Amino acid sequence: MTELRLDHQRRARTGVAEAVYAPGKSPTQCAEAVAGLREGPGDGPVLLTRAAPDQAAAAQARNPGALLTPTGADERGTPLSILSWDVPDASSGTVLVLTAGTGDLPVAREAAAVLTAYGHHAPLVADVGVAGLHRLLDHQQALAEADVVVVVAGMEGALASVAAGLTRAPVIAVPTSPGYGSALEGVTALLAMTASCSPGVTVVGIDNGFGAACAAGRILARREDRAPR
Repeated sequence: MTELRLDHQRRARTGVAEAVYAPGKSPTQCAEAVAGLREGPGDGPVLLTRAAPDQAAAAQARNPGALLTPTGADERGTPLSILSWDVPDASSGTVLVLTAGTGDLPVAREAAAVLTAYGHHAPLVADVGVAGLHRLLDHQQALAEADVVVVVAGMEGALASVAAGLTRAPVIAVPTSPGYGSALEGVTALLAMTASCSPGVTVVGIDNGFGAACAAGRILARREDRAPR
């Protein structure tokens, strides 16, 4: 493992443990990194994200007991999954994950899987985009009860603004790359979300379900730190 420099204390510093990003790593490197994080002095879940089948198989062979969540496929059609080990018991925090369309599901599944790995409730409601606004309005109670809302949307990204106008919860918007010509592989959604007329919307990078989940987890962890004991 000479080429790997693992950050065992990241969760102690930030509340979010180091995750292993599979793209660009060999199956052996993925397996070694997961094993090193699990064997180290840090605590919390260990994640392997966007793993192809050979990477997932190698990591599971060396580190049995993973929770594997298929998320979708890459641009070449290779199936991708997120794997998690040492998942804590569920906390009281709830993060509602919304998608505008089914094309946003890979990113939304990534966010939900990361949140689950950190012990948060992460119900996922798909296909509630603004082209059929009544579909979102059917979930107003869930919006009202959520501690944090993650909105995953491509095209023009309007769902984030609408959702933020219906809840008191922090809203984290994730622009995605699906969309027709002028969607510009997510750039249009990104710009629309950052220019939202709903104040307080937080935006992460294009297709970054992992980052959105970590942001939501930081909000919930800080709230739990300050809760009366």
